[in-house]
Amino acid sequence: MRVLLAPDSFKGSLASVEAVRVMDRGLRHVFPDVETVPFPMADGGEGTARALREIIGGQDINVSVTDPLGRKRRASYLWVAQQRLAVIETASASGLPLLAEQERDPARASSYGTGLLIRHALDQGADTLILGLGGSATVDGGMGLMRALGARFTDSKGEELRGDGASLLRVAQADLTGLDPRLRRVDVILATDVENPLLGPEGAVSVFGPQKGIQSRDIPAYEAGMNRYAEVMRRVTGRDERRAPGSGAAGGIGFGLLSCLGCRRESGFDLIASQGGLMEKMAEVDLVFTGEGCFDSQSFYGKVPVSIGRMAKRLDVPVIAFAGRIEGEQVTLPDVGISLLVPIVDKTMSLAEALDQAEPLLEKAVWRVATAIKLGSGRDQQSRR
Repeated sequence: MRVLLAPDSFKGSLASVEAVRVMDRGLRHVFPDVETVPFPMADGGEGTARALREIIGGQDINVSVTDPLGRKRRASYLWVAQQRLAVIETASASGLPLLAEQERDPARASSYGTGLLIRHALDQGADTLILGLGGSATVDGGMGLMRALGARFTDSKGEELRGDGASLLRVAQADLTGLDPRLRRVDVILATDVENPLLGPEGAVSVFGPQKGIQSRDIPAYEAGMNRYAEVMRRVTGRDERRAPGSGAAGGIGFGLLSCLGCRRESGFDLIASQGGLMEKMAEVDLVFTGEGCFDSQSFYGKVPVSIGRMAKRLDVPVIAFAGRIEGEQVTLPDVGISLLVPIVDKTMSLAEALDQAEPLLEKAVWRVATAIKLGSGRDQQSRR
């Protein structure tokens, strides 16, 4: 039996690379000689670089940058020398997990550190730059990132702005003439499965702002500021990307880069799948195991397990998905190619306990499913006799 192991991360507990190893262990309790095909997945957010490193190789490059609040820290990106490819996650330098809960302050948070990572990758001689948009602590429209790459933003008095969330309400002019000219020759790909536009009820402020620290009473002010910034960028670039799918990703970083560079956006799932030859590997297995931390209604909109299921359905390969938490109606699972959805929690426990015990819980869940498969195959053999 050959089994493809292609989970997403179990957010807050297991990276996809770790989930693959746990699944492999669980399977081998029952099938010691099983042949597994590891393929850790991500959707463009946190974990994208690590998943790609496992699939296509490369090395981590450590760089001195700044965190969302301007403090010095080390961050890394994936460098694949043979392809002159750099894979950078916004979460690495500008991520929400870098801040304590009481430090979350979008007015002060900037994506400047991510810009420093991009600048270092350009110094390395990158020809292709994949920027994973997800998990940022910022709502700055990418101003901070672009400042690190040579852009200037000023208020109505000509004073230069820091490029944080507070700058949205003051920005009056953008000078992009100083942007690093190497950006024009590099293929910049925005990797995200987020479809949200920049503005409106589904936009960067309304949907993602509260988790980054924006109080409900302040949402209209941030929304107005983001619209003001979008008008400035439209006037300077001649492009209006505020309604583009994904422009609201990572606090509007998607919008900033689409406006300045006209770069292309790709589904994080599709990008990793194509880089690693997922379809070809899936065609050669008997079964697929996938999973994620929470399976709910949002999972049907480009998340890893459903994307895996849809691909496997075309190949007539069964898929079993594991989840830390399952919410909502799941009657349409067969339509998206998932044969079985398995909760890994096996008794009543708090979320904190479930996150802390995610590794043994996932291993035992895979063990249980593998045992059922073995029992079922034994009955099939007896019936054929």
